[in-house]
Amino acid sequence: MKIIWTRLALERVKKIANYIAYDKPKAAKRWIETVFKKVEILTKFPEIGRKVPESNNSSIRELIFGNYRIIYRCDKTKIYILTVRCAQQILPLNEIH
Repeated sequence: MKIIWTRLALERVKKIANYIAYDKPKAAKRWIETVFKKVEILTKFPEIGRKVPESNNSSIRELIFGNYRIIYRCDKTKIYILTVRCAQQILPLNEIH
């Protein structure tokens, strides 16, 4: 399985890391590295994440990473990382469809 990061997902990771780096630059770097490592597990276990409760689409799933939700969609050969959101934020459905 190939992982494809959408532009939105990469922008969200950058924005979150910039916020963390404001007072903890090393922690921000570790956070980014860990996010990418966490996503790599999907190449072997694409359905490990739970179905996103806001969506009726069973191919849209999420990994929980600390206080964040990594939202992704699977097809037969690819995994699309759609967005990364703080778990307390409302998930706009237009980001996952």
